[in-house]
Amino acid sequence: MNRPEQSPAIESQVAGTATELLPIVVDAPRLEQRWALAANAGAGPNARLRMRPWLTVARWDGNIDAAARVADRLVDNAVRHGEPLPGGIVLLRVFVLPETDELAIEVQDGRPEFPGFEQVATQSGEARKAPPGLWWVRHYRGQLAFDVIQDGDLTIGKTVQAIMPTTWDGAR
Repeated sequence: MNRPEQSPAIESQVAGTATELLPIVVDAPRLEQRWALAANAGAGPNARLRMRPWLTVARWDGNIDAAARVADRLVDNAVRHGEPLPGGIVLLRVFVLPETDELAIEVQDGRPEFPGFEQVATQSGEARKAPPGLWWVRHYRGQLAFDVIQDGDLTIGKTVQAIMPTTWDGAR
């Protein structure tokens, strides 16, 4: 599978497993939108409400409801388990990959740690009782990744990324 050219390989070491943050697009993505959301209890629903019309107007071919739900869960988790960035916000960035039409949903918050990432990233997407927030990424056949945000030598937070396929079976 061809992926867009990436900035220098970014990898996170999690419990001995290298997890690549895919993709950091160097070339302009086909479509892109960014929102700074107040880091409060309404941030997740706010993300969902912004995603649906944007993806509809953008004519993304994937499951818009699933993508909106995943954005909601990523943002909600950033608010619940992360820390706000300066200004009391979390950042939501959404873009369509030019080569595959997959949707990248990225959320940035001010806490660089992601305890239990490997367990969350590899959990089953099968239905179960009271699923946790990031379970929805796997349920909708998305890929989950994260990396820390650096400003020079200073670690200032993390980016959590979900890549959503355009088909239910995850085929690209």
